[in-house]
Amino acid sequence: MGSLKGKVLFITGGSRGIGLAIALRAARDGARIAIAAKTTEPHPKLPGTIHSAAEEIRKAGGEALPIQCDIRFADQVEVAVEQTAAAFGGIDICVNNASAISLTTTLETPVKTFDLMNQINYRGAWLASRACLPHLLNARSPHILNLSPPLNLDPRWFGPHTAYAIAKYNMSLLVLGLAEELKRRVAVNALWPQTWIDTAAIRYIAGPEAIKHCRKADIMADAAHAILTQGLNFTGNFLIDEQVLRNEGVRDFERYACAPGEPLKRDLFLDV
Repeated sequence: MGSLKGKVLFITGGSRGIGLAIALRAARDGARIAIAAKTTEPHPKLPGTIHSAAEEIRKAGGEALPIQCDIRFADQVEVAVEQTAAAFGGIDICVNNASAISLTTTLETPVKTFDLMNQINYRGAWLASRACLPHLLNARSPHILNLSPPLNLDPRWFGPHTAYAIAKYNMSLLVLGLAEELKRRVAVNALWPQTWIDTAAIRYIAGPEAIKHCRKADIMADAAHAILTQGLNFTGNFLIDEQVLRNEGVRDFERYACAPGEPLKRDLFLDV
Protein backbone atom coordinates (compact mmCIF):
# COMPACT_ATOMS: atom_id res chain seq x y z
CA MET A 1 0.00 0.00 0.00
CA GLY A 2 1.01 3.60 -0.57
CA SER A 3 1.28 6.32 2.05
CA LEU A 4 -0.77 9.36 3.02
CA LYS A 5 2.21 11.06 4.65
CA GLY A 6 1.83 14.83 4.44
CA LYS A 7 -1.61 14.61 2.82
CA VAL A 8 -4.36 16.88 4.12
CA LEU A 9 -7.70 15.19 4.82
CA PHE A 10 -10.98 16.99 5.49
CA ILE A 11 -13.27 14.46 7.20
CA THR A 12 -16.89 15.16 8.09
CA GLY A 13 -18.35 13.54 11.18
CA GLY A 14 -14.97 12.17 12.22
CA SER A 15 -15.28 12.44 16.01
CA ARG A 16 -16.14 8.74 16.38
CA GLY A 17 -16.78 5.49 14.52
CA ILE A 18 -15.72 4.95 10.93
CA GLY A 19 -14.69 8.56 10.35
CA LEU A 20 -12.33 8.51 13.30
CA ALA A 21 -10.93 5.12 12.26
CA ILE A 22 -10.15 6.51 8.78
CA ALA A 23 -8.48 9.51 10.40
CA LEU A 24 -6.35 7.35 12.69
CA ARG A 25 -5.20 5.13 9.82
CA ALA A 26 -4.12 8.21 7.87
CA ALA A 27 -2.49 9.64 11.00
CA ARG A 28 -0.23 6.60 11.29
CA ASP A 29 1.22 7.64 7.92
CA GLY A 30 1.80 11.17 9.16
CA ALA A 31 -1.22 12.81 7.50
CA ARG A 32 -2.72 16.14 8.50
CA ILE A 33 -6.39 15.85 9.33
CA ALA A 34 -9.28 18.25 9.92
CA ILE A 35 -12.14 16.76 11.93
CA ALA A 36 -15.30 18.68 11.03
CA ALA A 37 -18.11 17.58 13.33
CA LYS A 38 -20.69 18.98 15.73
CA THR A 39 -19.68 17.35 19.00
CA THR A 40 -17.55 19.59 21.20
CA GLU A 41 -18.75 18.40 24.62
CA PRO A 42 -19.06 14.76 25.77
CA HIS A 43 -22.45 13.22 24.99
CA PRO A 44 -24.07 10.97 27.63
CA LYS A 45 -24.72 8.19 25.08
CA LEU A 46 -22.18 8.78 22.31
CA PRO A 47 -18.40 8.55 22.68
CA GLY A 48 -15.97 11.14 21.35
CA THR A 49 -15.74 14.83 20.59
CA ILE A 50 -13.74 16.71 17.97
CA HIS A 51 -11.17 17.39 20.68
CA SER A 52 -10.79 13.78 21.85
CA ALA A 53 -10.54 12.74 18.19
CA ALA A 54 -7.80 15.31 17.60
CA GLU A 55 -5.89 14.02 20.62
CA GLU A 56 -6.07 10.45 19.29
CA ILE A 57 -4.91 11.59 15.86
CA ARG A 58 -1.87 13.32 17.34
CA LYS A 59 -0.99 10.29 19.44
CA ALA A 60 -1.19 8.15 16.28
CA GLY A 61 1.40 10.34 14.55
CA GLY A 62 -0.67 12.84 12.59
CA GLU A 63 -1.49 16.51 12.83
CA ALA A 64 -5.03 17.42 13.80
CA LEU A 65 -7.37 20.38 13.46
CA PRO A 66 -10.67 20.02 15.34
CA ILE A 67 -13.41 22.20 13.84
CA GLN A 68 -16.95 22.50 15.13
CA CYS A 69 -19.11 22.31 12.02
CA ASP A 70 -22.72 21.40 11.28
CA ILE A 71 -22.62 20.34 7.63
CA ARG A 72 -26.27 21.23 7.15
CA PHE A 73 -25.15 24.85 6.91
CA ALA A 74 -23.17 25.94 3.86
CA ASP A 75 -21.50 28.87 5.61
CA GLN A 76 -20.15 26.60 8.36
CA VAL A 77 -18.82 24.13 5.80
CA GLU A 78 -17.11 26.88 3.80
CA VAL A 79 -15.50 28.35 6.92
CA ALA A 80 -14.31 24.91 8.06
CA VAL A 81 -12.76 24.18 4.66
CA GLU A 82 -11.00 27.53 4.56
CA GLN A 83 -9.69 27.03 8.11
CA THR A 84 -8.29 23.66 7.03
CA ALA A 85 -6.64 25.03 3.90
CA ALA A 86 -5.16 27.97 5.83
CA ALA A 87 -3.80 25.73 8.60
CA PHE A 88 -2.34 23.02 6.37
CA GLY A 89 -1.66 24.81 3.09
CA GLY A 90 -4.35 23.09 1.02
CA ILE A 91 -6.60 20.02 0.93
CA ASP A 92 -5.82 16.73 -0.81
CA ILE A 93 -8.73 14.54 0.27
CA CYS A 94 -12.38 15.07 1.21
CA VAL A 95 -14.00 12.19 3.10
CA ASN A 96 -17.79 12.51 3.31
CA ASN A 97 -18.45 10.33 6.32
CA ALA A 98 -21.13 12.26 8.24
CA SER A 99 -24.49 10.55 8.05
CA ALA A 100 -27.90 10.34 9.70
CA ILE A 101 -29.96 7.16 9.79
CA SER A 102 -33.55 6.21 10.59
CA LEU A 103 -34.67 2.76 9.41
CA THR A 104 -38.35 3.66 9.51
CA THR A 105 -41.35 3.44 7.23
CA THR A 106 -42.93 6.57 5.80
CA LEU A 107 -45.54 7.08 8.55
CA GLU A 108 -42.93 6.35 11.21
CA THR A 109 -40.52 8.94 9.80
CA PRO A 110 -41.13 12.48 11.10
CA VAL A 111 -40.62 15.24 8.55
CA LYS A 112 -37.85 16.59 10.77
CA THR A 113 -36.02 13.25 10.50
CA PHE A 114 -36.53 13.11 6.73
CA ASP A 115 -35.03 16.58 6.42
CA LEU A 116 -32.13 15.71 8.74
CA MET A 117 -31.13 12.63 6.71
CA ASN A 118 -31.26 14.46 3.42
CA GLN A 119 -29.52 17.57 4.71
CA ILE A 120 -26.65 15.65 6.28
CA ASN A 121 -26.23 12.70 3.96
CA TYR A 122 -26.18 13.90 0.38
CA ARG A 123 -26.62 17.66 0.71
CA GLY A 124 -23.83 17.78 3.29
CA ALA A 125 -21.62 15.63 1.08
CA TRP A 126 -22.28 17.94 -1.87
CA LEU A 127 -21.56 21.05 0.22
CA ALA A 128 -18.28 19.64 1.55
CA SER A 129 -17.18 18.40 -1.87
CA ARG A 130 -18.03 21.74 -3.47
CA ALA A 131 -16.22 23.76 -0.80
CA CYS A 132 -13.12 21.53 -1.00
CA LEU A 133 -13.04 21.46 -4.80
CA PRO A 134 -10.96 24.62 -5.46
CA HIS A 135 -8.28 23.21 -3.16
CA LEU A 136 -8.55 19.67 -4.52
CA LEU A 137 -8.01 20.96 -8.06
CA ASN A 138 -4.68 22.39 -6.94
CA ALA A 139 -3.60 19.18 -5.19
CA ARG A 140 -1.56 16.30 -6.48
CA SER A 141 -3.70 13.15 -6.87
CA PRO A 142 -6.76 14.53 -5.03
CA HIS A 143 -9.66 12.36 -3.91
CA ILE A 144 -13.27 12.57 -2.76
CA LEU A 145 -14.55 9.52 -0.89
CA ASN A 146 -18.22 9.11 0.04
CA LEU A 147 -19.29 6.44 2.51
CA SER A 148 -22.29 5.30 0.52
CA PRO A 149 -23.59 2.08 -1.06
CA PRO A 150 -23.47 0.67 -4.57
CA LEU A 151 -26.44 1.78 -6.66
CA ASN A 152 -28.76 -1.20 -6.25
CA LEU A 153 -32.32 -0.33 -7.26
CA ASP A 154 -33.93 -3.53 -5.98
CA PRO A 155 -37.23 -2.31 -4.42
CA ARG A 156 -36.64 -4.46 -1.33
CA TRP A 157 -33.97 -1.99 -0.21
CA PHE A 158 -36.42 0.90 -0.44
CA GLY A 159 -39.64 -0.55 0.96
CA PRO A 160 -38.70 -0.82 4.65
CA HIS A 161 -37.04 2.63 4.88
CA THR A 162 -37.64 4.69 1.74
CA ALA A 163 -36.44 7.99 3.21
CA TYR A 164 -33.10 6.59 4.39
CA ALA A 165 -32.51 4.70 1.15
CA ILE A 166 -33.06 7.87 -0.87
CA ALA A 167 -30.68 9.85 1.34
CA LYS A 168 -27.88 7.26 1.03
CA TYR A 169 -28.36 6.53 -2.67
CA ASN A 170 -28.21 10.24 -3.40
CA MET A 171 -24.73 10.22 -1.88
CA SER A 172 -23.88 7.51 -4.40
CA LEU A 173 -25.43 9.47 -7.26
CA LEU A 174 -23.14 12.31 -6.24
CA VAL A 175 -20.18 9.95 -6.73
CA LEU A 176 -21.50 8.94 -10.14
CA GLY A 177 -21.85 12.55 -11.26
CA LEU A 178 -18.68 14.02 -9.78
CA ALA A 179 -16.51 11.16 -11.02
CA GLU A 180 -17.61 11.99 -14.57
CA GLU A 181 -17.47 15.76 -14.09
CA LEU A 182 -13.99 15.67 -12.54
CA LYS A 183 -12.50 12.88 -14.63
CA ARG A 184 -8.67 13.02 -14.72
CA ARG A 185 -8.72 15.93 -12.25
CA VAL A 186 -10.12 14.49 -8.99
CA ALA A 187 -10.73 10.83 -8.19
CA VAL A 188 -14.22 10.24 -6.74
CA ASN A 189 -15.26 6.92 -5.22
CA ALA A 190 -17.76 5.34 -2.82
CA LEU A 191 -17.00 2.85 -0.06
CA TRP A 192 -19.49 0.64 1.82
CA PRO A 193 -19.05 -2.14 4.39
CA GLN A 194 -19.86 -5.74 3.53
CA THR A 195 -21.00 -6.37 7.11
CA TRP A 196 -22.33 -4.39 9.99
CA ILE A 197 -19.64 -2.24 11.59
CA ASP A 198 -19.41 -1.59 15.32
CA THR A 199 -20.58 2.01 15.51
CA ALA A 200 -22.76 4.09 17.80
CA ALA A 201 -25.55 3.87 15.20
CA ILE A 202 -25.56 0.05 15.25
CA ARG A 203 -25.49 -0.02 19.05
CA TYR A 204 -28.41 2.40 19.15
CA ILE A 205 -30.51 0.68 16.48
CA ALA A 206 -29.77 -3.00 17.14
CA GLY A 207 -28.56 -2.98 20.75
CA PRO A 208 -25.23 -3.94 22.34
CA GLU A 209 -25.77 -7.66 21.66
CA ALA A 210 -25.56 -6.96 17.93
CA ILE A 211 -21.88 -6.02 18.23
CA LYS A 212 -20.84 -9.67 18.22
CA HIS A 213 -22.15 -9.83 14.65
CA CYS A 214 -20.12 -6.80 13.57
CA ARG A 215 -16.65 -6.04 12.32
CA LYS A 216 -14.44 -3.30 13.76
CA ALA A 217 -14.27 0.05 12.00
CA ASP A 218 -10.61 -0.74 11.24
CA ILE A 219 -11.67 -2.70 8.14
CA MET A 220 -13.27 0.41 6.64
CA ALA A 221 -10.22 2.47 7.59
CA ASP A 222 -7.84 0.04 5.88
CA ALA A 223 -10.06 -0.10 2.79
CA ALA A 224 -10.31 3.70 2.65
CA HIS A 225 -6.52 3.95 2.93
CA ALA A 226 -6.12 1.56 -0.01
CA ILE A 227 -8.51 3.66 -2.10
CA LEU A 228 -7.04 7.03 -1.19
CA THR A 229 -3.52 5.94 -2.13
CA GLN A 230 -4.61 5.11 -5.70
CA GLY A 231 -4.06 7.43 -8.64
CA LEU A 232 -6.53 9.64 -10.50
CA ASN A 233 -7.53 6.87 -12.90
CA PHE A 234 -9.07 4.94 -10.01
CA THR A 235 -12.38 6.77 -10.02
CA GLY A 236 -16.13 6.26 -10.32
CA ASN A 237 -16.03 3.02 -8.32
CA PHE A 238 -18.59 1.70 -5.83
CA LEU A 239 -16.43 -0.37 -3.54
CA ILE A 240 -16.99 -2.89 -0.75
CA ASP A 241 -14.46 -2.93 2.08
CA GLU A 242 -13.67 -6.66 2.04
CA GLN A 243 -13.22 -6.80 -1.73
CA VAL A 244 -10.92 -3.77 -1.68
CA LEU A 245 -8.69 -5.49 0.85
CA ARG A 246 -8.79 -8.85 -0.94
CA ASN A 247 -7.52 -7.03 -4.01
CA GLU A 248 -4.69 -5.73 -1.81
CA GLY A 249 -3.78 -9.29 -0.80
CA VAL A 250 -5.49 -9.44 2.59
CA ARG A 251 -6.76 -12.93 3.47
CA ASP A 252 -7.19 -12.84 7.25
CA PHE A 253 -10.46 -11.10 8.05
CA GLU A 254 -10.98 -12.65 11.48
CA ARG A 255 -8.81 -9.91 12.95
CA TYR A 256 -11.52 -7.43 12.02
CA ALA A 257 -14.30 -9.38 13.77
CA CYS A 258 -15.61 -7.99 17.06
CA ALA A 259 -16.31 -11.58 18.16
CA PRO A 260 -14.25 -14.02 16.06
CA GLY A 261 -16.23 -17.12 15.14
CA GLU A 262 -19.63 -15.47 15.43
CA PRO A 263 -21.72 -15.08 12.23
CA LEU A 264 -21.56 -11.61 10.67
CA LYS A 265 -24.58 -9.55 9.65
CA ARG A 266 -24.50 -8.44 6.03
CA ASP A 267 -25.03 -4.73 5.57
CA LEU A 268 -27.93 -3.02 3.85
CA PHE A 269 -28.17 -2.58 0.08
CA LEU A 270 -26.00 -5.61 -0.72
CA ASP A 271 -27.43 -8.68 -2.47
CA VAL A 272 -26.39 -12.04 -1.06
